[in-house]
Amino acid sequence: MVKKLKKMAEAKAANPAGLLDSQLAGAVKASAQQIWLAGMGAFAKAQEEGGKVFEALVKEGVSLQRKTQAVAEERLGEVTGKMSAMAGEVTNKAGASWDKLESIFEARTAKAMSKLGVPTAKDVAELTARVEALAAAVAKLGGDVKPAKPAKAPRKAAAPKKAAAKAAVAAPAPAPAKKAAAPRKAAAKKSAPAA
Repeated sequence: MVKKLKKMAEAKAANPAGLLDSQLAGAVKASAQQIWLAGMGAFAKAQEEGGKVFEALVKEGVSLQRKTQAVAEERLGEVTGKMSAMAGEVTNKAGASWDKLESIFEARTAKAMSKLGVPTAKDVAELTARVEALAAAVAKLGGDVKPAKPAKAPRKAAAPKKAAAKAAVAAPAPAPAKKAAAPRKAAAKKSAPAA
């Protein structure tokens, strides 16, 4: 195409008339037509190749997505493992703190109970053992003593009131001891007139 244009330019220089102008215009027109057709062919090729390229890109995208999902799942597994380990550590620390708090609470409660004079389970067990030993000693000496029953834990908060009421009812028990003293006085009175 360029060669044709050069020939036309040379011809124009040799023949400066209108003939050259019409040939140049025809050459430009033909050249423009060829450029247009080349563009249309490139567009058609791009459409054909574009579909193939698009399909190839889709396949590469699917492949890349699978790889990405596999890596993401692997990372997710690692993160899940780390989070589980951290949760276990937190649970262990919380359990240790709870145990420590519980032991502090028990120690302070025991200290407060001892300040109030409330006997511990160990104290009650020791006293029960001593009472049983004394009952056995009295039984050896010939007394008729029943072994002491172990103390029962109070059932309700009202139990101390019932115990106080029972103690009040049991208070008249010393009166028979006075009656036992009364016969001695009577025996002393009877013996006095005889003397």
